[in-house]
Amino acid sequence: MDADSQKYYAVRAGAKPGVYLTWAECQEQTAGYRGASYKSFLSREDAEAYVAGKKTSAAAPGEERFYAVAVGRKPGVYTDWDTASLAIKGWKGPKYKRFDTREGAIEYIRTHGNEAAQEALLKDEGVEPTSKKRKKTTGGDAGKVEDEKDIQHVYTDGSSLANGRAGAAAGVGVFFGPGDKRNISERLQGEIQTNQRAELTAILRALETVPIDQEIRIFSDSKYSISCATEWYVNWQKNGWKTKDGPVKNKDLVEAIRAKIDERTEAGTKTYFQWVKGHAADAGNVAADQLAVNGARQLI
Repeated sequence: MDADSQKYYAVRAGAKPGVYLTWAECQEQTAGYRGASYKSFLSREDAEAYVAGKKTSAAAPGEERFYAVAVGRKPGVYTDWDTASLAIKGWKGPKYKRFDTREGAIEYIRTHGNEAAQEALLKDEGVEPTSKKRKKTTGGDAGKVEDEKDIQHVYTDGSSLANGRAGAAAGVGVFFGPGDKRNISERLQGEIQTNQRAELTAILRALETVPIDQEIRIFSDSKYSISCATEWYVNWQKNGWKTKDGPVKNKDLVEAIRAKIDERTEAGTKTYFQWVKGHAADAGNVAADQLAVNGARQLI
């Protein structure tokens, strides 16, 4: 390839998003900007597609990479290996991985990160970590109640085969019980086939299935989804659905879930959430996971 070929520098998140013709211009828009997202391309079309959040062909050599440290001395997302390596140096059993996008790195940490990593992400989102005092929310409780006999239990899960990569296929799983006709196993709709969207959609489908006058306890292994539905949405609404890194991801699903919870609250019906450890010994979670995996294998 000709070393003098024109490169196009696409800034998706920066002081002023857009396509620039020089690295200096790109740096001017991204240097010191928290959550900056940018890449270089060999065609303006690909650069413009990247800025718009659309799929692109291969980026030019030397593009930015994101290093996710899920378990280490200092968990977080880094944009250079030298700094990332210091975050895991000397740490026993570190978990880390390189990604082409910040979104992929964040999702990796949410899936594989320890408590310190989860709290680091919460701070980046501008919300209070769940290990601290929980703020009161308007419906959607993450706690337990004494009497469960009149509460519908349902397990939800999402799965994305090849998550974060081109060609990913996601599925939704909702488990009410063995042989229950209400069980759901379906392919995630839409172009974005991520695990997070599948997890949120599973919760939404559960809320859509259970009658509005029936109290429900949703069991999920996704702390991200539970936090979206019970805590994070409060600050997101106040901030116009924006975070330090840009627009809130999966806003459409979070709003839809909150709308269902609010409807139930207005009807005097409570909605509870409970986190369970994924891929462990919980039979309900295992069943929901299998339904989600089967759904991911279905054709749209």
